[in-house]
Amino acid sequence: MLITAIKQTSPGRLTVCLEDGSEIKSTLGVVTGLRLYSGRELDGDELTRLGTDSRRALAREKALEYLSRRAMSCRELEKKLCGKGIDEEDAAHCVAWLSERGLIDDGSYASAVARHYSAKGYGPGRIRSELQRRGIDRELWEGVLESAPQDDSKIDKFIASRLSDPSDRDQVRRVSAALFRRGYSWEAIREALNRFSADFED
Repeated sequence: MLITAIKQTSPGRLTVCLEDGSEIKSTLGVVTGLRLYSGRELDGDELTRLGTDSRRALAREKALEYLSRRAMSCRELEKKLCGKGIDEEDAAHCVAWLSERGLIDDGSYASAVARHYSAKGYGPGRIRSELQRRGIDRELWEGVLESAPQDDSKIDKFIASRLSDPSDRDQVRRVSAALFRRGYSWEAIREALNRFSADFED
């Protein structure tokens, strides 16, 4: 297949025009890497490689754009790319490429999520739920939870703001339920309520 023209569409972006009238959107890196020029004849394998390399290069650019806005897990990024019409195989290849270069790291991201929710006063259960929702592998959960800061002042502050009468069992029950929804275990809730001399019921 003959290349009839190579047009620059924006900085770093090029369109390779072919003799059959089709066009392949690509990048400067791919075009120079494959040593393409107007008038060059491509065989089937070269044409396939141009298509694949171009799709994946554009996917990497899109992925880097997303990561510049906010951190995310490998699975979140892959899902985001697929949602934008990128082929599953290309999205997976892109995420693997970024991971190999340390540009996306589920371990670091999971630790950041754990620190964030711990600082906001949420317990291990809620942190686990967030890690699962964000597509973090279960193998990383325990290490992340162990490294998350344990700060009793957060749960104590929550209780102090909600519990005006430690002897009021209905109030204690409501506070306990709220803490459970925030991801604290019943054992941690019991220990915290004991610090307030509250009447905790299993």
